[in-house]
Amino acid sequence: MQSFPYIITIASEKGGVGKTTLATNLAIYLAAMRTDLPVTIFSFDNHFTIDHMFEIKGQKQKGSVQDFLMGAQAATLAHTGQYGVDYIPSSADLGQVLGRFTGPMTLARMLAESGLSGIVIIDTRPDLNPLTQNALYAADRVIIPVKDMPSLENCKNIFALFDRHGMDKKTLALLPCLIDSRIKFDGVFRDQKTLLRAFAANRGYRSLDCFISKSPKVESLNTNPDGKIYPILTHARGTEVHGQFARITRDVLRSFDATPEPRSCLYARWLAEKEGQKKESYLARLEGLAERCLICGAVLTEKPQGRGYYYESSDRAVRGFLHRDCFADMLCGTLYGLYNGSQAHSAARAVIAEKASRSVSLFLPREQEGSYTLDFMQFTQAGELAFQKEFPLAGFAEGQFDGLHDRLYLFLNEGLSGFEGKLRQGEWLTVHAVDPRNPEQVLHEQNYRQLLKLQARIGDQLRA
Repeated sequence: MQSFPYIITIASEKGGVGKTTLATNLAIYLAAMRTDLPVTIFSFDNHFTIDHMFEIKGQKQKGSVQDFLMGAQAATLAHTGQYGVDYIPSSADLGQVLGRFTGPMTLARMLAESGLSGIVIIDTRPDLNPLTQNALYAADRVIIPVKDMPSLENCKNIFALFDRHGMDKKTLALLPCLIDSRIKFDGVFRDQKTLLRAFAANRGYRSLDCFISKSPKVESLNTNPDGKIYPILTHARGTEVHGQFARITRDVLRSFDATPEPRSCLYARWLAEKEGQKKESYLARLEGLAERCLICGAVLTEKPQGRGYYYESSDRAVRGFLHRDCFADMLCGTLYGLYNGSQAHSAARAVIAEKASRSVSLFLPREQEGSYTLDFMQFTQAGELAFQKEFPLAGFAEGQFDGLHDRLYLFLNEGLSGFEGKLRQGEWLTVHAVDPRNPEQVLHEQNYRQLLKLQARIGDQLRA
């Protein structure tokens, strides 16, 4: 048994082509023809036909399609319904979840992590909204019911969608539905199904060998005095449609058996590889951290408390953590010439530290005629310049310390040192505030990606 679901999406932009009848009865036939195969169905439409078909009275609901689309695992929401089919109850309004599906593969990820197995059938709305598009991308097989020329014409939008995103159109197949066998034509195209298939082939669309006839008996299963919805398998024996659904089901099972790894499995593997790469990248960033605080020189494994800032050079060659107190003291000396013990130091230090915790501090040394100046800037978290000050680095080129800027000189030398005692030309250091309780969190993939985007915006301004 496959541990990941094989996805069948039933889709058409045209209403009234028999999508839901196809989806529900295909689920029942699959469960009947292979009793050990899990079959799950859910709908993105709000007509609740699936619920009326499969619900067992008195059964306590675990959740709905809306809960699934909001992040709940599908396997925890699936109800064991009638005819051996599992279903996820429908929801009246899914409009509020559409914002979560701006990416084309969101549903594919959710299905890969759904905990479902066997075959999953998705009944979509008669439009190409984000949920329908996601269901198309996630599918191992897409069945598009067509009953007339308008519904065939609408197929072009689904095929164009696959073209735009470079998706394999082999998953797409048209199924002539609601074919009235009484309608005959003169010439080669003798009936509706032959005509529709011919026009489909002319447009480059693939059609299934099967078709579904129009049947008053089948129509009565959905609309009757009992107010119930009956399945074709048990209530339309002896009709053409009964045998046609059996042929469609056998065709689906052949495809299922010939697919050792459905798309959900492949996507789960890709996710695992991606997570592995993230972990490797994170570990690499950890291994590249400087062992010491570049300002006070303390070994950070021996003095891990108080790490409140993360620094990184613009070429990403050097990175590490700084103690909060060390950085605040260095800024006091750099910006205002204040040092420990001076009367104004503690008050200024508190203001400077608070501002630094909300900003990205940038140190850009510039060499001109053998001497250095420092361009110090602070940017908002949106990358906007908020403060700038330039001042000379007296004695820096000669390696002299003046007692006031010693910490700054150590920081620049350790962070930007190059060949022959000079700094790496054109490079700078940025310093970002981090959570002292978990400073390494800044190196996690998503956080680090945001940090790089911010540094890129700052770099663009420097080069402008």
